[in-house]
Amino acid sequence: MRAVALEHTDLTDFVLRHALDAAKAVIQDADHLRLSGRDSLRVLNLLENPPTPNAKLMAAARALPKRK
Repeated sequence: MRAVALEHTDLTDFVLRHALDAAKAVIQDADHLRLSGRDSLRVLNLLENPPTPNAKLMAAARALPKRK
């Protein structure tokens, strides 16, 4: 109750505001991928030097609908 008084608000507003902040933090953590330094370098290397497409990838590409 002291925290509510210090922020000059009521309990409902206080709880909702802090619950929303916590929910946003949870969503942000879920939406961001954290990689180790080694994994980050691997991703960058694969972006700069992509592997040759294999048969499964080529078949999947051919199965895509044609663009109009």
